[in-house]
Amino acid sequence: MTSELLHRTNDLKIDELEALILEQEQIVCPLEHRFTDGMYIREITMAAGSLITSKIHKTQHPFTISKGRVMVCIDAGEWVEYEAPYTGITQAGTRRVLYVVEDCVWTTYHLNPSNTEDLQEIEDRIIEKHENPFINNTKKIAE
Repeated sequence: MTSELLHRTNDLKIDELEALILEQEQIVCPLEHRFTDGMYIREITMAAGSLITSKIHKTQHPFTISKGRVMVCIDAGEWVEYEAPYTGITQAGTRRVLYVVEDCVWTTYHLNPSNTEDLQEIEDRIIEKHENPFINNTKKIAE
């Protein structure tokens, strides 16, 4: 993990995209939080047709797609299509852009050695702080 902001080559482009997304009608992407001994599990449900940007991940961790189909781009790389069932590994420093082709359920698994259920404490540990210079930071960005 790092306490410094991670620098990727396309953060400004993704920031601009997030600002454009926030100008559109907002969709709800329900989150479900689960806790087991030593683990935090975060599940997001995304509707077909959604364009989503992820937060910046501090840690390497597994993820599964248990439903649907999604196109994913990391740091302006090639678009890759994932279809359920699929399991992958998120690398530390990853920031994604997703286009949801079919309703999708995406779950991430994170170590939680203190067994806290304080979501802000967990997010501080697993998500890199990043302020988008193109938006008023009082608006919520899709997770």
